[in-house]
Amino acid sequence: MIPLIIHGDSAISGQGIVYEMVNLSQLEGYTTGGTVHVVVNNLIGFTTIPEDARSSRYCTDVAKVAGAPVLHVNGEDPEAVVAAAQMAIEYRQRFRKDVFIDMWCYRRYGHNEQDEASFTQPIMAGLIKRKPSTMKVYAERLLAEGVLTDSDMKTIRTRLDESLEQAQDAAKSSPYDPTIDPGSARWSGVQRTFSFDSPKTAISEAMLKEICDGLGRVPEGFKVNPKLERVLEGRRSLPQTKDISYADAESLAFGSLLLEGTPIRLSGQDSRRGTFSHRHAVLRDFKTGAPFIPLNGMRPEWEPGEGQFDPATQQAHMCVYDSPLSEASVVGIDYGYSLADPSMLVMWEAQFGDFVNGAQVIIDQFIASAEAKWERWSGLVMLLPHGYEGAGPEHSSARMERFLKLCAGDNMQIVHPSTGPQIFHLLRRQAKQSFRKPLIVFTPKSMLRIPTGTTDELTSGHFLELIDDPRFVAGSNRKAVTRVVLCAGKFYHELAARRDEIGRDDIAIVRVEQLYPFHAQLCKEILARYPKSAELVFAQEEPRNAGGALFILDRLRETLGLEGKYMGRSASPTPAVGSKRVHKQEQHELIDDIIGPVPTEAPETTQGKVAQATK
Repeated sequence: MIPLIIHGDSAISGQGIVYEMVNLSQLEGYTTGGTVHVVVNNLIGFTTIPEDARSSRYCTDVAKVAGAPVLHVNGEDPEAVVAAAQMAIEYRQRFRKDVFIDMWCYRRYGHNEQDEASFTQPIMAGLIKRKPSTMKVYAERLLAEGVLTDSDMKTIRTRLDESLEQAQDAAKSSPYDPTIDPGSARWSGVQRTFSFDSPKTAISEAMLKEICDGLGRVPEGFKVNPKLERVLEGRRSLPQTKDISYADAESLAFGSLLLEGTPIRLSGQDSRRGTFSHRHAVLRDFKTGAPFIPLNGMRPEWEPGEGQFDPATQQAHMCVYDSPLSEASVVGIDYGYSLADPSMLVMWEAQFGDFVNGAQVIIDQFIASAEAKWERWSGLVMLLPHGYEGAGPEHSSARMERFLKLCAGDNMQIVHPSTGPQIFHLLRRQAKQSFRKPLIVFTPKSMLRIPTGTTDELTSGHFLELIDDPRFVAGSNRKAVTRVVLCAGKFYHELAARRDEIGRDDIAIVRVEQLYPFHAQLCKEILARYPKSAELVFAQEEPRNAGGALFILDRLRETLGLEGKYMGRSASPTPAVGSKRVHKQEQHELIDDIIGPVPTEAPETTQGKVAQATK
């Protein structure tokens, strides 16, 4: 199987993703072993002539990025085209690198049969109009060389016309859907329909201990970076210390899936270490720089071509790659991986969630819509760091509202988990559920290493789409509640910290962990536990026209007949302010409005108590 991409001359030089793919062509984790690029060069892009389409002489000059050879060939010379194709294939097979064929052609009828090419290229259109067809030119050449006779040519033309007529008649009489069945081969057994029913995601104490031992172990002679020795020790001791952070839970989820035979692929600009130094999936020898992946050292690795996986003695392989500074092409590649193998957990992580807008074309054209357009299923996971800590407009928002506006027909899962155990069960659910839907996860930044749960929550339970207020679950008086606040993500911890600080027993805080598909029945059950007279609020730190507020308030109204009040920042054309001081003031005033003010303490007090409140 050889990768083949067919380009137009305007597209290959104009679409930046072509450059990105050439740049990726020889990188670990992204190479295809060489792609053959065929450019159908018609010397125009609809109405844009070459002089307006590029600065370089040739449309294929993008190939110079990787030193890939370019074969320029006359499209009117069939034998030369065939020779170029053979040479390109032989080059690819021998050197495992990209190769380009620039086939110079022309459009006899313009962009389509209804287009008038002479409006844009009058001289070219005139030349083409007077030019005999390629078939005629080639036929005359063969006749002149004595290769064919007039009778032979007549027979060939007749046979060609008849075959085209037969094909058209067959298409009219027996039309068929050319869509590739995604349920065949590796997709056999995968269901089409979304369900809130969760597979078993809890693990045993023995598996938990084995993963923790593996996370804290390095090969003999491996020199660990001194700053990471405490990290490895902390991972080893998790079964005893019990408290786990989001970062811990993520690694434990990966380890458990590997031990159960699910291979994992994770890529992104800082995926190996993690943008916030929270993951350390790949360790580097402090003296030699040699890499080591602890999660690949728990047991001997199973090779898919070497018989059945043994869950007692083997583990699957984890691939983790640092990608180039790109979103569109890398997300596109990982989306492709997810189409090819539903049994692998495929993930892409943004450096900051804001940067996902660089992949918006892939999201719009494929991730959100491919199931409806082409019945192609994908289990791709997108990890998007999101949250307001005063980092500014380009480092705060993963644009949750954009994803939610694309949601319909259970096409994606939009999740904003607030604790470590939640991300643990979520990732395992994604790999184990009977269907495949893209999973968009809004991950924390400042709270990555703050304990938000215990290991006991990993050996029992499952992912919760909504979480009732633990204060009232424990037995506090629900009848005294005058306001029920719905919120998502790390904002819960800030609100809960303020509530504990000032002793508000009349406010309940319910977390919406999965915004879409929205679990209306579970929401109804939780809200029914509180007085009907209680004010219903959706609170968020994002501006009104961002985040999940408008979407969730609409869901409450449409599915439950409930009117909720919005509490958050005013609408804004930018995701966040550019001043940390202004951000802190805004956040302080926002929490004042939702929970209540602290009369005697400075704005920073609540922020400082978030970590304590999570315990």
